[in-house]
This record gives sequence, C-alpha cells and structure tokens, in this order.
Amino acid sequence: MSTPHPVFPLHPTWESPGTHRVPFAAYTSEDIYRRELERFFYRSHWCYVGLEAEVPNPGDFKRTAIGERSVILVRGEDLQLHVVENVCAHRGMRFCRERHGNRKEFVCPYHQWNYRLDGALQGVPFRRGVKQDGKVHGGMPADFKLEEHGLTRLKVATRGGVVFASFDHGVESLEDFMGPAILGYFDRLFNGRKLKILGYNRQRIPGNWKLMQENIKDPYHPGLLHTWFVTFGLWRADNRAELKMDARHRHAAMVSTRGEAKKQSDVSNVSSFKAGMQLEDPRFLDIVPEPWWGGPTAVMTTLFPSVILQQQVNSVSTRHIQPVGHDAFDFEWTHFGFEDDTEEMTERRLRQANLFGPAGFVSADDGEVIEFSQQGFEQKPFHRALVELGGREVGDADHMVTETLIRGMYEYWRSVMEKED
Repeated sequence: MSTPHPVFPLHPTWESPGTHRVPFAAYTSEDIYRRELERFFYRSHWCYVGLEAEVPNPGDFKRTAIGERSVILVRGEDLQLHVVENVCAHRGMRFCRERHGNRKEFVCPYHQWNYRLDGALQGVPFRRGVKQDGKVHGGMPADFKLEEHGLTRLKVATRGGVVFASFDHGVESLEDFMGPAILGYFDRLFNGRKLKILGYNRQRIPGNWKLMQENIKDPYHPGLLHTWFVTFGLWRADNRAELKMDARHRHAAMVSTRGEAKKQSDVSNVSSFKAGMQLEDPRFLDIVPEPWWGGPTAVMTTLFPSVILQQQVNSVSTRHIQPVGHDAFDFEWTHFGFEDDTEEMTERRLRQANLFGPAGFVSADDGEVIEFSQQGFEQKPFHRALVELGGREVGDADHMVTETLIRGMYEYWRSVMEKED
C-alpha cells in the first residue's frame, strides 16, 4: 500500500523569517500551487503572451496560455492587438485548437456561436427560434443581449514588440511592473527594431514551474553543470558579472561578459571544464559583437512569473513558462532575430540556438536537473532546500557566487502568498 502525501497548509512552514531555506512543500503541495495560480498568474501581474511579429496581419492569431488558462493573441481588422480567453461563453468549450492561424472571426464548433476578433459575440444560431407550422419555437429569452456574452477580454500591453496580458484590468502599468532597473535591460534587447521569428522549441518539464525561474536566477550552476558553457568560456564563475533586481525582488537580470575559452584559472578543478575539448564545427563559436550589447555578452532576464528573456551571445529568444500542475510545466522557446539582420547573422543566430531548447547543448541539462529535483522534493516533502550561497541577505551583486536572486524571489513570493484575502 502506498503512503499518501501529507496535506500541507497554504502557508508552508519556513525555518526562519528569511528565505534562505525553502520548504519542499512549496514545490509539492497542490493547494499551494492553486493559490499561486490565482495570486501570480490571474491577479495583479502581467504575463507574457507573445511577440507582435507572430501576428503581423489582420486576423493572425496565436493560441497560448497564462497559467493554466488558454488564451488567444489576435490582431484585429483595425490592427489592434487583443487577447481573449479560449473559452466559449455558451457551454465553456475551448473552441480554438490550432496553435497559429488566420481568422475573420472565431466560431465555436459545438453550437456555432461566433465572435468578432476582439471577443464580442456577434451571432447565435436560432437566437430567435425556428418557425414551424406558423409558430416560433424555441430561441433565446427576450432579454438575452449579445453584448453581455462575449469572450473574456484581457488587458493588453506592448513594448518593443513584446506582448503582455492580464486578467486583472486594475493591474499597474507594465513599466511600473518591471521597474526601472529591469526595464533598462528589457529595452536593451527590445530596442524598437522590428523582430523576425526564426522558430520554436517546446517541451514539457516534469518539475514545479518555479524551478525554471530559480534556474535562471541561479548563477551558481552554469559554470559547474554546463560543460559547454565553462569549457568555451561563455558563462563561468570568473566572468565579469552583475546581478540586478527590481525593487520588489521578483524580477532579475543576470549579466555576464565572456571570458577566455582556455584560460586555466579557478575553473581548473571544476569537473565540467574540459581542457581538451574541441568543436567539430567551430562556427558554433562564430560570435560577432553587436552594437546594442553595450559590453555584456549574455543577459538573462526573468520576469516573474511567466517569462525568461534570453540573450546568449548572438542567440536571442523568449522562454514562456506555462504551469500544468504543481509538478510540471510546458516551456515554449521563441527564437527570433531582427528584420535588418544580414543573412549571415540570421544563420549565426539559428546555429547558436542549438545551445538552447529541449535538446540544446546547454539547456538539456537544465530540464534534466529540474526533473530530478522534483523527484527529490516528492520523496521528502517535509524537508527544505538550502539557498545560502553568498549569505542569507537579499541584494544586487557584482559576482556569480551567490544565490541572492533566488532568496529575493522567495521574499516576494512570501509577501504575496502569506497575505490574507
């Protein structure tokens, strides 16, 4: 007979007022996870839904998700962007099945209710009944109003070609949500140049959604876990680095400047450093500095709760986190370039994108360790994780040997999750 999982309260037990020891229950409790969805994905936060370049023409749409709720990003006939929930107002069907497409209207296949691209209901079959034998049979009640039964419409904000949406129409502005420090790194990447979609990767990772936010707020592991990064100098503990957070510590930027690939410094005794490793195809290290970099060769920005913005040398992408239960999330990578890129630069971006994604030379490692971490949490749900590298305080840093960004994220997490309704 299997042992049932213990039931945890909505506020897991922390060992101290700080966030340097994270209860495993934060990753294993379904009740806590449901509270996270309401408080982080469906209320008071902006969530990433896509890039404007994915829906360039009137009627173009993209099906995506905010938390576990399916939504559609669509460009209207007037070129305005709309985000509507993919749930028919009649019987609740998820009516849109395609990932991308073009429509003049949305029609639910169940009973043919049809909606304008902005979500307004425009037609209901047999609304006024059916005439038979000189009588009208059926139909909707006399006080039924189309305008009261449209799709749920979300608030939309765009900046630099990136689209965010929120179920909460009272949410703060996108700029205030990011804060000036993180906004600067956002604008560095999305600086007004038109974006060009290069392709997608998708995977389902069997781990708690927060683990991917942690992973990209963790400069401790890249120079230890990732053989590719440390051997070829793309991300190492001895690289010049900055770690920046917004004022509420929910968002962060990890900033690194590439070191020398073969430099024998304090990485000599790191097992992932392979001094004799050579590339069969040296074009993977065909790195060309771009004017907009401004110095750093890599900036990884986490916008809590839903997206990671990646610049690793010439590879740029968004990584969208879509939870599917307390122990799994879908992870969608959108690789892009810029419309004014040369053909050579586009090929370079695509080639370097092989470092990332589900089977990437680097990122495959992350998906695997997240899965194994979740297995450990489920095995020992009463335990806690240690997050004490670099001390127990929270603040910006000018080096990578710290877990301050993770402590900062959980400081924010606690402030929201422990607040009474």
